[in-house]
Amino acid sequence: MVTDTAIFHSTRSTTPICTAKQAIRQGIAKDGGLFVTDTLGSKHYDISKLLEKSYQEIATEILQLLLPDYSTQELADCVQLAYGNQWSDAAITPLQQLGNTRDFVLELFHGPTCAFKDVALQILPQLMSRTQTQGEKTTSDSEKNVMILTATSGDTGKAALAGFADVPGTSMLTFYPEGKVSRVQELQMTTQLGNNVQVCAVRGNFDDTQTGVKQIFTNSELTKNLEDSANTTLSSANSINVGRLVPQVVYYFVAYKQLVEREVIQLGDEVEFCVPTGNFGDILAGYYAKMLGLPVKHLIVASNSNNVLFDFLVSGTYNRQRPFHHTVAPSMDILVSSNLERMLYYMCDKDTRLIQMLMNDLQQWGAFEIPENVLAKIRSLFGCGWANEDQIREAIDDCWNQYQYVIDPHTACGYFVMQHMPHDENVPRVLLSTASPYKFPRVVAEALHLEHVQDMDDFQCMDALSKVTGTKSPSMLRNLEHKIPRFTDVIDIAEMPSYVQQQAHHFAK
Repeated sequence: MVTDTAIFHSTRSTTPICTAKQAIRQGIAKDGGLFVTDTLGSKHYDISKLLEKSYQEIATEILQLLLPDYSTQELADCVQLAYGNQWSDAAITPLQQLGNTRDFVLELFHGPTCAFKDVALQILPQLMSRTQTQGEKTTSDSEKNVMILTATSGDTGKAALAGFADVPGTSMLTFYPEGKVSRVQELQMTTQLGNNVQVCAVRGNFDDTQTGVKQIFTNSELTKNLEDSANTTLSSANSINVGRLVPQVVYYFVAYKQLVEREVIQLGDEVEFCVPTGNFGDILAGYYAKMLGLPVKHLIVASNSNNVLFDFLVSGTYNRQRPFHHTVAPSMDILVSSNLERMLYYMCDKDTRLIQMLMNDLQQWGAFEIPENVLAKIRSLFGCGWANEDQIREAIDDCWNQYQYVIDPHTACGYFVMQHMPHDENVPRVLLSTASPYKFPRVVAEALHLEHVQDMDDFQCMDALSKVTGTKSPSMLRNLEHKIPRFTDVIDIAEMPSYVQQQAHHFAK
């Protein structure tokens, strides 16, 4: 049964319009904007329904609100395939308390690639495969191969590769900035199995890589050529794709449910969430959750030294014209936070012309400034903070010493911000933990002052970390040590379009 149909359109124009299935299949709007729906927030999820429900049941109900042109059965099938035995914890996103405090950690890293991206990228291929049914696209379009094109700062790439590997009717091409991801992250990507996947390093940083991918999507000549000569249409697995974003809304509700069941709060009480974020997707999902009726008091943006979001939330000016820092939290080494555009759309009262102007300013001048009344509205919900390299390491050490809990460098940004931000002690706080500490074993081992780290490789660091903390390194990470990379290509930014064309023809054979 299909309950309703939501109309999606670009953040930069109200036309053309499409369904959720079409938005997911297309990935990004033709004008470069991101797909949004004006019905978001018109219906709320009844939080009293959360209790005693499984993650899978809650996910099906939340996704039905956000993607209503999928049938309930379609979503239930997608959820069942996405959240099964490939997760190391039956709770999918378990909540851990820090000592006897009212601070909690939501562990989002129990999926097959040990990063929060798995929550969305295990289900996106299922959602994508169902965009071809029931006349949602023309027959000719539905028969085209969908090439998933993704830029990654470390975690999205592997999670997308794992999700789309050998999925019929799709191929997967991941670009990552050469030398700007951890050794473990790189090995995860370059050793990926599957006949429909390809991985390529790019000379540049993540922003260069992400911009290159976006320009390919809006290159009408290239996309038409791919459709005509390779029978291929492009889509995205980055959080610019609404199908990648909305599954992340679920774990905010699941965290709330766990707090109620533990009697930390009562139904209706407010909660704060602290979210390490670079591209603004993970925290935007929290904003969507609030729009659906979750009692969220504040959403705290935690940044690393690339603190463009911090400066924006303080001043109202977004300025990417600044030094780019390579940090120990590489997945957050981002200066162009794509999903901010969606939040601005809603905070600017759905003014597409204003969004178009702001994005034009960002592209032309590298900066934009929002009206003061919009900044005031944003700051009433979003707080912010950031941690430098030393503070990240100190946070890892402090969290272990205080609570015997091991965190990765990205989660450590959030931990540091949370510990240094004034707050109402009656309101519990949930820190979103975005990756296993074993994805960054060297940084964590150094932060915990383990001996002889300088003489170890990353896998020896894993073993030392496991021995000292009594935790276990995930087998899918530890077993990377002796795997030989399948993919070794390295290209310049300017070569990305031709590389996409070459791979599309290869997969079309």
